[in-house]
Amino acid sequence: MDLKGELSSIIEGDVDASDQAREFYSHDASLFELRPEVIVFPKHAGDIKSVVSFVAQYKADDLSLSVTARSRGTDMSGAAINDSIIIDTSKYMVNVYDVSAESARVEPGMMYKDFEVETLKYGSILPSYPASRELAGMGGIVNNNSGGEKSLQFGKTDRYVSEMKVVLGDGNEYTMRPLNRDELNAKMNQGDYEAHLYQRTFELLDQHYDEIQAAAPKVTKDATGYHLWNVWNRDTGIFDMTKLFVGAQGTLGIMTEATIKLVPKPTHAGTLVCYMRDIDNLGELIPAVLAHKPATFECFDDNTLWLSFKFIFAFIKRLGFITWVIMCLQLIPDGLALLRGVPKMILLIEFTGDSVDEVKQKIHTAKKDLSRFKFSYMEEDDTEAASRKFWLMRRESFNLLRSKVKEKHTAPFIDDLVVPPARLSEFLPQLRGIIKKYNLLATIAGHLGDGNFHVIPLMKIEDPAERAKFEPAMKEVNTLVISYGGSVSGEHNDGLVRGPWLEQMYTPTVLRYMREVKELFDPQNIFNPHKKTDATWEYSFKHIREHF
Repeated sequence: MDLKGELSSIIEGDVDASDQAREFYSHDASLFELRPEVIVFPKHAGDIKSVVSFVAQYKADDLSLSVTARSRGTDMSGAAINDSIIIDTSKYMVNVYDVSAESARVEPGMMYKDFEVETLKYGSILPSYPASRELAGMGGIVNNNSGGEKSLQFGKTDRYVSEMKVVLGDGNEYTMRPLNRDELNAKMNQGDYEAHLYQRTFELLDQHYDEIQAAAPKVTKDATGYHLWNVWNRDTGIFDMTKLFVGAQGTLGIMTEATIKLVPKPTHAGTLVCYMRDIDNLGELIPAVLAHKPATFECFDDNTLWLSFKFIFAFIKRLGFITWVIMCLQLIPDGLALLRGVPKMILLIEFTGDSVDEVKQKIHTAKKDLSRFKFSYMEEDDTEAASRKFWLMRRESFNLLRSKVKEKHTAPFIDDLVVPPARLSEFLPQLRGIIKKYNLLATIAGHLGDGNFHVIPLMKIEDPAERAKFEPAMKEVNTLVISYGGSVSGEHNDGLVRGPWLEQMYTPTVLRYMREVKELFDPQNIFNPHKKTDATWEYSFKHIREHF
């Protein structure tokens, strides 16, 4: 089949099957590689409908046909790659509509940083943006159910999607939004394709309601599986299909538009920075910090700190020369503080308020209370400008690793674990022990208030001895995480790298319910196969990149 020719004849957008394009789209930010046959750049939802209809029509004749949606390719789980058709929305579907202080409608290809420019005109933001906010697309944020530094206060993306438009397996576009019981009944009685999906989903969730509710991970963040427990709420009588699709990684259908709720951007912000000599008292420290109700509670380790100092010149392009010089001058006192001993971890505790004085008072009060923990150094950066240097270190650590360390490459395979914060003082030394056991150079950073950590090893992946570490190291780390009642993903989702772990995360029956949902919405398995519920160790490890 001349796939490029067939698709070019049915859409208004572009189709590219060049070797250069296929090579570029064979990777995202993960450690996997899948070479697509063609890349489609749809001009509008109608093009996506046409592509899905085409694949559905010919799937029986060509089982290799499938489609994966992609916005900006920053996915770290391997969910934005495919060996058949990639639909890249970043060329044309980059528009935002109906922006107000409360909400905005956005297409999946728009970058978050451009979206924020528009929402800030009304003084508002989407607070669930990820650390890759300068690179990420809105489609990826919604489909991964992203969270980030502000999730402690505001929660994840599923809290902010009030409506979605999605192309489903029949090639038609449908609107999903919360429904009350009367609206749900009307939907299920339509007697059409959509009615069948709603009726079957409701029957599954209602029949096994208690078991499904009990299956929700007992942590503040989770991005694994399908969040069946959030779709149907007997107490409120609300049935919300967006909760199924947000975080589904395009495995049930393809998003064409989302309506996003917004929150006012805090007027003023400042950060209390604390250098920890050791992490023995984290179990006591975390609730003490949370008692002060910070807007954000982040951390990064000593490796991240040294990496930032080592590659300090890399920030010039990011900041501009004058701002970079100011940052370097600001870092001098912190450099002197290091003479007292290298900290194991640096804490960033951010407070917001309606005035500079209010922020200063919150920071000062927290510092006075927390000084009992005997930090080696504490710094009150009571404006956003003063604390920017630390937030850059936190946010840019992955990019520095990926771009500056020669001969070794980022290998995000234990990069998004969550454990109950109260147990971190027990957990983190064991985590470090596994990292040391496998001789991995890795940075550890994360959202301390949520117990969500990002561990990014640096490895020479071309070396078979290094590649052999992936499976045993991942299994040891994830088994440890689950033993502490945690989740193997808080933000980055399943994809190829964590899909096989769903069998450990959930009971066989709950995993079967998730697979029933996948089968219901995608019986031909045309949407992003080998991710989430149909991921396997054999397939995933077979497609680890061999060259960078």
